[in-house]
Amino acid sequence: MSQPSRTRPSGSATALSEAYDTALLDLDGVVYAGGAAIAHAVESLLTARDGGMHLAYVTNNALRPPEAVAEHITELGVPAVAEDVINSAQAVARLISEQVPAGSRVLVVGGEGLRVALRERGLEPVESADDDPAAVVQGYGGPDLAWGRFAEACYAIARGVPWFASNTDLTIPSGRGIAPGNGAAVEVVRIATGAEPQVAGKPLPPMHKETILRTGATKPLVVGDRLDTDIEGAHNGGVDSLLVLTGVTDGAQLLAAPPQHRPTYVDADLRGMLTGQPEVSADGDGFTCGGFTASVRDEELALDGEGEPLDGLRALCAAAWTRAGDGTCTLDAGKALSRLGL
Repeated sequence: MSQPSRTRPSGSATALSEAYDTALLDLDGVVYAGGAAIAHAVESLLTARDGGMHLAYVTNNALRPPEAVAEHITELGVPAVAEDVINSAQAVARLISEQVPAGSRVLVVGGEGLRVALRERGLEPVESADDDPAAVVQGYGGPDLAWGRFAEACYAIARGVPWFASNTDLTIPSGRGIAPGNGAAVEVVRIATGAEPQVAGKPLPPMHKETILRTGATKPLVVGDRLDTDIEGAHNGGVDSLLVLTGVTDGAQLLAAPPQHRPTYVDADLRGMLTGQPEVSADGDGFTCGGFTASVRDEELALDGEGEPLDGLRALCAAAWTRAGDGTCTLDAGKALSRLGL
């Protein structure tokens, strides 16, 4: 069940790590970027974990198997095991296994994570369209994925073989900036074949199903940096979410978010898990958070007061989302965001 339309970020008198039993953490842009830990991530996760919060890592990146991801997280300084990692490869492998006979061959266009997940579900990964596959699966294969892999997928799909995609994220954060993600690669095959894949990853139900089955979470908090995957996935699953501004989402995108992309909470980084969240309150024709009041003035989002920039952003969200209702806010917020340095 999805959440009702949100008109302002929520407050919490209790630290989020105490209010929720499980953090469903995205990885790229939240815990690390380009393999290196994001500032404040390691110490924040350790503190939340030591306080009793279960940490689960939920990623659309299907490149590496859970064991390798857990080893990487452990090397960064947060102990993790394979069972803590849920990826879109696992979700898409389950989706395929529900539609093809056990032991079927599946043509893989992607990394080792897909092959491991397929074998876990009793399916046989193959490399060629000539291997008589019962399905084609496509996932992020890293920057060195050969162009010929797309051709193999196209050959099989043209013969009527069903096509699956782990996820359709167009971009992925890297240590050097924003790089093409699996969604960009899926578009190559889509354009060449005219076919449409079945997609498993965030924000779609197969990924939420996989996450709940593997974590057993009863009161989870989704923590992510993407509105169209992490936050929409939380909305679709009817659970709360924390958006951190360490990845691909900036202030302007957040203010323009439609209802399904509006997070419950907003913070700069993972330190936001360890604190309560300030209330945003209606104040006449505006909304106040901390020392800031945001309102609509002359068809612009205006900001008055002083204080912590994030409080100003939260107040602006309330003004923008209330004005937009169930739509998208198109008011100019450039001056207000500039004041906040966002």
